[in-house]
Amino acid sequence: MFYAHSVEGGAEDCWQTLAQHLTAVSALAAEFAKPFNGQELAGAAGLLHDIGKYTTEFQRRLKGGPPVDHATWGAKLAIERYPGPGHVIAYAIAGHHAGLANGVGEGRRTSLRNRLDGPLPVLLPDWENEIRLPTKLAPPKGMVSQDRKRAAFQLTMLVRMVFSCLVDADFLDTEAFYASAEAAGGRRRRAEELPPLAALKEALDRRLARFDPSASDVAGIRARILRHVREQAACAPGLFSLTVPTGGGKTLASLAFALDHALRHGLERVIFVIPFTSIVEQNAAVFREALGPWGDAAVLEHHSAFADDFRDREAREKTRLAMENWDSPIVVTTAVQFFESLFADRPSRCRKLHNVANSVVVLDEAQTIPLHVLRPCVAALDELARNYRSSVVLCTATQPALLAPKFEDGFAPERVRELAPDPDELARQLKRVRVRHVGILDDAALVEQLRQSDRVLCIVNNRRHARALYDGIADLPGARHLTTLMCARHRSRVLAEIRDDLEHRRPCRLVATSLIEAGVDVSFPKVLRAEAGLDSIAQAAGRCNREGIWKAEDSEVLVFANANEEWAPPAELAVFAAAAGEVLRQLAPEDDPLHPTALRAYFEKLYWQKGSQALDRNDLLGLVSSSKPASLPMDTLAEKFRMIESVQCPVIVPWDQEARQALRDLEYAEGAVGIARRLQPYVVQIPRRDYEAFRKAGAIQAVRPDKWGDEQFMALANPDLYDDRYGLSLDEPGQMSAKSLIV
Repeated sequence: MFYAHSVEGGAEDCWQTLAQHLTAVSALAAEFAKPFNGQELAGAAGLLHDIGKYTTEFQRRLKGGPPVDHATWGAKLAIERYPGPGHVIAYAIAGHHAGLANGVGEGRRTSLRNRLDGPLPVLLPDWENEIRLPTKLAPPKGMVSQDRKRAAFQLTMLVRMVFSCLVDADFLDTEAFYASAEAAGGRRRRAEELPPLAALKEALDRRLARFDPSASDVAGIRARILRHVREQAACAPGLFSLTVPTGGGKTLASLAFALDHALRHGLERVIFVIPFTSIVEQNAAVFREALGPWGDAAVLEHHSAFADDFRDREAREKTRLAMENWDSPIVVTTAVQFFESLFADRPSRCRKLHNVANSVVVLDEAQTIPLHVLRPCVAALDELARNYRSSVVLCTATQPALLAPKFEDGFAPERVRELAPDPDELARQLKRVRVRHVGILDDAALVEQLRQSDRVLCIVNNRRHARALYDGIADLPGARHLTTLMCARHRSRVLAEIRDDLEHRRPCRLVATSLIEAGVDVSFPKVLRAEAGLDSIAQAAGRCNREGIWKAEDSEVLVFANANEEWAPPAELAVFAAAAGEVLRQLAPEDDPLHPTALRAYFEKLYWQKGSQALDRNDLLGLVSSSKPASLPMDTLAEKFRMIESVQCPVIVPWDQEARQALRDLEYAEGAVGIARRLQPYVVQIPRRDYEAFRKAGAIQAVRPDKWGDEQFMALANPDLYDDRYGLSLDEPGQMSAKSLIV
């Protein structure tokens, strides 16, 4: 008898047989691959992934013997039995524990070619008596383009999707076995606990029925937008844009469209991709409130706060620690988590990808995708819409954010359909502010502006600048400061206080970085904005006169240049500011800088004039397009694709009793997934150099490093370094590297 998994201290008749495991994983992986017609590939991968356990060496391993490679044999058989498509599943099989490797050449892992050529334990022939492999395999019909360059990119996506199906099925079956359940039973019970999309739609309909369109002119416009957007739900799945000015009700309109569209076309879930970790919690809270009694059960938040792969362990412990696989009906995640997963190589990071297929993906504030990864991101979104039955909604106030860039070599997106009614006319109707440039202001002039206005927001490009300005007004009523050096739960409390002050017309003077711009629902009569891209200025304007209470001419967004060079934006932001400056100089005094015509001119300058190379500095699409099926650069792609170029590291701040209790629970927990989710709102991301300085000084310490690893859960050990006004202080350890920080 051959076994896949043993039970510590249990007799062999309690162990899981290898044939049972392979058959169950194959069936589950094939089920996951149905949305993209990849059942044959995923099913075969499931049958072959642990074929290497049919060796004397591995069976000895189950009884305490040394580790043995059990993944390479399945990859070898895949290529031998299935010339062509065999390579697609070979990458997935060989990497189902260690991660996806390059087909050939150097990488962080041994290449697939070198593994196939290396020595392997003798594969016992018994496997052929227990496992029946399909006679032939083919990639999903029509998926691979005739264009060679696009075809190579499509193959990398297909490899990751098959990999996702395989590792999730493997995790779930192993988990179910150790829970003494049938192979797929754990998943069925999980699915039965989740509310169906129809119930979520009914709850949202009840919530929206309370909305009074006659309450104000803005409310009437929001109601018209909502009605028009929902009418488009019958459109065939694909790429969409939702171009609505800030304050036009995009958040709930996009949720309503997504649920209507998913139900109409049999899609399984809605995934909201939020640009910044700082507002994931806020948006998730809006969705939970809108979905009424189903909110808590339906909405999953998945940040990028913690590493997705834990210290290597035996299979049972590893499955307990596996991160989310996104099987909830509503997922709210960050752009970093979403896009880096689409280009990832690790099993835990890729596990969720098959659940992106057959979903509605709403990309909030689409224009915030960094320029250096814009082309590969758009190519991936287009591929999801083309071949994975996903509908992608590019939701933004400033289109054509993703429609302007040059796309060469066959990577042009398919047709994008607009969901909003007449975006140009909406911009005119929802104009609630006057934007003007007021020249160069030094800090004394800015502080004076803040002192003269009792309700004013000032947004700058640098965390140290924000703190310096706040120090200049800290003695005034309603003075507050927001920065990403505060944990999300802390920021939420500050924002609640700000909204209460604004609602009751109390003084409220806020100095913040750009984190305030993306989807934060506040409304000031006056906003000061340091020079930035025109899209950022538009977002700042969205925090001014949001409900249209005041006349547009009385609600100003004052754009200023910094007199102090120390506060100048870093090079990446300076590029956006320069493009905006060119457009502003060309406008007549009576022109609106936030009109779609001006915004189109801005994006054309930003994207078209830069060319493709500047938009993809690592030339990831070029790297892929020159590859063949046997030489796909899976490892290199994952290594080179970084949404945020500077490495950020998470520090857990024990800010309140809930955070402190979660840290105590982590000391004794068997699994970390639920606790990691509880800790996400208490994380502050800091640059690696500051992180290392904190660790060297003993200011941060790992929670149970013997159990979770040396860096998995790093908590602030010195409470004096966290201030209720400023957040985490970088003035002690890592002071010099803090000088380069923005938002």
